[in-house]
Amino acid sequence: MPDAAQSLPEFWKSRVEDVEEAIASAHVGSVRVVARTPGGHKVHMVAYGPSTNYDSQANYMSATGARNPAYYADKPDAGPPVVYIVGTPHGQEVENVVGTVNLMRVGETGADWRGKQWPRLAASMRECRTLIVPLSNPDGRARCMHDSFVGLPVDEMTRVGQGTREDGSMYGWPGAKAVHPMKGDIGLLGAYFNDDGINLMHDDFFNPMADETRGVLGVARDEAPDYIINLHSHGAAPMILSTAYVPRLHKEITAQFGERLQARLESGGLPAGGPPGVSEDGESYPPPSFNLTSALHHVCGAVSLLHECCHGVREDRYPDATHDEILDIQLILFEELLTFALEHPRPGVA
Repeated sequence: MPDAAQSLPEFWKSRVEDVEEAIASAHVGSVRVVARTPGGHKVHMVAYGPSTNYDSQANYMSATGARNPAYYADKPDAGPPVVYIVGTPHGQEVENVVGTVNLMRVGETGADWRGKQWPRLAASMRECRTLIVPLSNPDGRARCMHDSFVGLPVDEMTRVGQGTREDGSMYGWPGAKAVHPMKGDIGLLGAYFNDDGINLMHDDFFNPMADETRGVLGVARDEAPDYIINLHSHGAAPMILSTAYVPRLHKEITAQFGERLQARLESGGLPAGGPPGVSEDGESYPPPSFNLTSALHHVCGAVSLLHECCHGVREDRYPDATHDEILDIQLILFEELLTFALEHPRPGVA
């Protein structure tokens, strides 16, 4: 099913080359390389809005041991909230590349690549310190042969994303997580993984295997964000998922933001899933995974969120979504998160 058969709109910029062009043309945002992949790609971070200075005398976990996170990041009350957007750890979840590349366009010009103006989003990007890693897994994205999954069967997304065994059978979900690093019985290495077979969502966070993981965590450690959003996609309606192994207060803030996002999407006639529940981790066995979203919280104390966009795959049980609708979902997510951050700049701080 080659993408040559798909007619994609000009604004649908989902390729590694699109990210590189956006980075090269950034003039308002400041850019730095945070990692290099086994496949030889650069992982970039671009920052918009004012820089934030803070005093630090300990890492976050030591500061919480001392019962005061300010020992890690003593931020001025008038400082801007810091929002960190982590794009596309799974390379086939191309919708998020479209979102981050168009978000950079808004940061540079005030409009997305359709020419649609986003004045509130652009203003919020100037008021917050907005950090964007547009594509954290360029290796996986480069191996993904589809630029869009709109209208394609869900099994094709599963095959390309999670890969196959030598006999052509699909690993599927959660089977693709049962072998890690993904080596050995491989017919097609899924775009979930970098070229070393590492799924960045399930790296060994106490001794990372991937430079991409170290780079993504390093941004969080250095910048002390207040909010982090980890961008993913699935077949179902867009939704915020619960993050495991974080303070209950953060789970409650996550649910609050999920409700807000759901209402905003529904008001625009867009598909929307419900907000996450608030529950204790480990109430049953097996326990939930400590994944990248969890780890990002523990290096900096941020409210760490995970958003699942929809692919727009052809499947009766999943919502239809056009390319325009998917881009709107992405930019509404960013607009709501930045607005939320400005309204609640220091979550959990009395």
